[in-house]
Amino acid sequence: MKQFRDRVAVVTGGASGIGFATAERLAAEGMKIVIADIEPGALEAAVKKLESGGAAVLGVRTDVSKAEEVERLAQKTLERFGGVHVVFNNAGVAVTGEAWENSLADWEWVLGVNLWGVIHGIRTFVPILLRQNEPAHVVSTASMAGLTSNPGMAVYNVTKHSVVTLSETLHHDLALRGSPVKASVLCPGFINTRIMDSARNRQSDAKHDPPTPEASALGASIELALREGISQGYAPSQVAEKVFEAIRDEKFYVFAAQPEILDAVKLRLDEVGGQKNPVTPTVLIE
Repeated sequence: MKQFRDRVAVVTGGASGIGFATAERLAAEGMKIVIADIEPGALEAAVKKLESGGAAVLGVRTDVSKAEEVERLAQKTLERFGGVHVVFNNAGVAVTGEAWENSLADWEWVLGVNLWGVIHGIRTFVPILLRQNEPAHVVSTASMAGLTSNPGMAVYNVTKHSVVTLSETLHHDLALRGSPVKASVLCPGFINTRIMDSARNRQSDAKHDPPTPEASALGASIELALREGISQGYAPSQVAEKVFEAIRDEKFYVFAAQPEILDAVKLRLDEVGGQKNPVTPTVLIE
């Protein structure tokens, strides 16, 4: 995709972090921006900031885990701007805990946002892009946790591995059609965002059982390590630049990760290729 000016980009989870940084980057190219986010205050502030820079912006409060809300997002996008050319399925949340420890509510919440949010985005927007039959791009946010399997992150890992394979399959499906629509998967490492504070937007749920004291202690140590890594991570603007370049250059894999995390991915691929037992990693990966 080479033309950006006056084209339309939809960004979920667009009011903060990687989403907002990417919205800013695409707006700088002259794109019209639709920000979808579940957090009303942050959404309003993000819209105002982009508008103050001269961008044409639409904010739509959206729970991406609900198909009807993503369909409403698409409808409002078309009503306001008449088309869509970049879809960035970026909304994401996280929990920690050992594989047997997380509640059903944990699984439902994280799967709903991280995986079903991407599924809904693809099912809703890709048919629109295909009908337009012009250059367009779908980017979905996975994680380096979609290429590794760190301990204490089962729920998150499952969703991110799923987004990687969903994106790869989408890439193949579009290529077999000879479509001008392209796809990318974004795999960040430690990025300085509020991903570990995502529970601020979680609905209260009676099924969310408190962890055992042992599990709570392990979960706390994992969360502490993650928070420390994230606080020292790359700026979201660095990731946004990589996303823009991937759209422009039609690059599928978009990595924004520290060298030690890339080394962990290489180690895992070597283990898989050599049919070796996995080595428990010492580096926690977002």
